[in-house]
Amino acid sequence: MKSRHPAPLNALRAFEAAARCLSFQGAAAQLFVTPAAVSHQVKHLEAYLGCKLFHRGHRSVELTPEGATLAASLGEVFGQLDLALDRAMAPTVADLRVSTVESFAAKWLAPRLHRFHRDHPELRLRIETGNERSDFARDGTDVAIRYGAGGYTGVDAERLLEAPVFPVCAPTLRDDLAPPLAKPDDLRHHTLLHDESALGRAGVPDWPAWLKACGATRVDASRGPVFASIYLAQEAAVAGHGVALGVAPLVEEDLQRGRLIQPFEHVLPNAYAFWIVRRTGSERHPSADAFCAWLRKEASDTAARLGRE
Repeated sequence: MKSRHPAPLNALRAFEAAARCLSFQGAAAQLFVTPAAVSHQVKHLEAYLGCKLFHRGHRSVELTPEGATLAASLGEVFGQLDLALDRAMAPTVADLRVSTVESFAAKWLAPRLHRFHRDHPELRLRIETGNERSDFARDGTDVAIRYGAGGYTGVDAERLLEAPVFPVCAPTLRDDLAPPLAKPDDLRHHTLLHDESALGRAGVPDWPAWLKACGATRVDASRGPVFASIYLAQEAAVAGHGVALGVAPLVEEDLQRGRLIQPFEHVLPNAYAFWIVRRTGSERHPSADAFCAWLRKEASDTAARLGRE
């Protein structure tokens, strides 16, 4: 068996931080040392490797080709090391880090998590929100749930839930005192609630697309406020502030509990869906496997309920 390199770990740490910040001063702040100490460690590593890792300017540093290659590998290595140390320091509790979009976390995942905790009391979930690409090595994410068109590269991606779209509103908007909502053109009397996730994304239904599909020609599709997320637009609908385009899995709970109603039957397919995304080419994490199996079961139940409605 080939012996391991007696690598200078402190120097590698200093170089990785400096490469990430492109600054010795920034690296020093992260490592709680002086910029001079970072510079000394980088010079030590360059001497050890026999090559230059940075081009040094008066107030800046730039990676050499050799430095860029090493930095790309070290980021993943140290991410895995940090994750392994975190797990070793808390052996009695199995942590599972899940990253998902805010709307999915609030409207679909949170109302169901009690069932996962009931079946897996030994696991502790950490739920984080965001829709940017997950860096599984660096941020320690075990499972990501994303809303998108697919085509994710360098990861394992599995379609979890389809996301058809239809209008939703509070029951009060169909009271006798409210303007009628008998046909799509009646929406001209109501506030349309928009969300940014549908704007400019091919195949993601927005109000102009839905109204055109229904043949509604008397409604100004540009009217109404725009919200930063599906979640906010749907919460505004729950509060009775207008009619939103609901994404089916995200409004299922509110429809069941009577907080929202579906005033029209017309449903548009969505090019976006919800996906399970995991790191590829690495040993599976049993806790992540259990969580993904639970997600699939819950998603199957959701699809069956929506199909019956």
